[in-house]
Amino acid sequence: MFDTLSDRLQGALGDLRKRGTLDEESISRAMREVRLALLEADVNFDVVKDFVARVRERATGADVLKSLTPGQQVVKIVQEELTALMGSGDSKLAFASRPPTVILLAGLQGSGKTTAAAKLALLLRKDGRKPGLVAADLQRPAAIDQLEQLGRELQVPVFSEERADPVAAVTQGLERARAAELDTVILDTAGRLHVDEALMDELAAVRDAARPTNVLLVLDSMTGQDAVRVAEAFSERVDFDGVVLTKLDGDARGGAALSVKAVTGKPIKLVSVGEKLDQLEYFHPDRMASRILGMGDVLSLIEKAEAAVDEDEAAEMERRMMQGEFTFDDFLRSYKMLRRMGPLQGVLKMIPGVGKQLEGLDDVDERQLARVEAIVLSMTPQERRVPHVIDGSRRKRIAAGSGASVEQVNQLLEARKQMAKMMKQLGKGKMPALPGQPQGQNGPTRSATKKKKSKRKKSKSRR
Repeated sequence: MFDTLSDRLQGALGDLRKRGTLDEESISRAMREVRLALLEADVNFDVVKDFVARVRERATGADVLKSLTPGQQVVKIVQEELTALMGSGDSKLAFASRPPTVILLAGLQGSGKTTAAAKLALLLRKDGRKPGLVAADLQRPAAIDQLEQLGRELQVPVFSEERADPVAAVTQGLERARAAELDTVILDTAGRLHVDEALMDELAAVRDAARPTNVLLVLDSMTGQDAVRVAEAFSERVDFDGVVLTKLDGDARGGAALSVKAVTGKPIKLVSVGEKLDQLEYFHPDRMASRILGMGDVLSLIEKAEAAVDEDEAAEMERRMMQGEFTFDDFLRSYKMLRRMGPLQGVLKMIPGVGKQLEGLDDVDERQLARVEAIVLSMTPQERRVPHVIDGSRRKRIAAGSGASVEQVNQLLEARKQMAKMMKQLGKGKMPALPGQPQGQNGPTRSATKKKKSKRKKSKSRR
């Protein structure tokens, strides 16, 4: 979602990064570009005006202009102000001292409440809690069926007996959740196509009956400033504690994420970053600001890796790879770990400095990785374990079994051999040679260059 904004902001601040000294004219020019970038991203006009004014005031201060790296200081100021704009500090969910903790999800139809309820249940279960879902959306015909289906998929209990009165549905659901000794209950409430009195009255009645620990407003980030206006309308009638932003993986401009906290005063607590049920994350303003400015997000990357990788398995794989024993079984294990971390493009963008390198690679076909997996799975267990036994006839069989060409099989076998060789060199403390370079160097050494020159001189003298 933030790709366009990120490119514009990095472009606006790129010139400042390179400058050894700054003057007011260069800062004004950069601030003008920042303002245009935020407005094009559909950020609220008043929010943009205040944001630019704060950055300009801090950027023209004496401490910045006299610092050794004034350009970097301005970038740091923009990062800090972006973080403050989206809500300084992480805003976690509150949990009741006496279970169950009740979480009420509110929002308009189409914002993704029902799916967000299931995603939240899965996220909380990963955190060690015992969640349940209550179907209180009796307006949309398919809402209850959808929630029940998601509950079965996640193996999370769904309470959906009452089909007429939402207050009765919530009351009965909470009683059954207590009887089942669940510690967290998520209420999926009704929405409308737009904010109206009937919706607000129903939400108020459900809230009074459930007495929730958290009231979360689910907003569709694709709707931009409309989402912010919806948040304002809800805050006037049904006070909420925080926001769940859905569809953050879409191609909208991101104005809602940057405006909602400043306009409503309510923090973003959770964001949905994909369609899969495990793609709901806690929102970290500082990490998001770093990603927008192309600085990566190392902490989130580490958390994803820790969640995806088994510690003992990773240690054993590292030991084997450093000894040059990189088999295709090891490849399959590492491939599965990588897939558990999410889409490859998203993972790579979290690495500092890599975001800009991915320009032009937005259409990377991840099915290429799946094809490689198919080639490996077409091998016998012995072939995966001892790749050097794969001769010409075996290569033809593997290619036919995986739907690949013999050339693609050959490329994979050669890539594995090179990987094993590089890992063995690293294990011995040597710098592996890159293609086309002398072994152990990142480029030709001085002595190698001198030898080449002396050879050229000798050949000339012989002529």
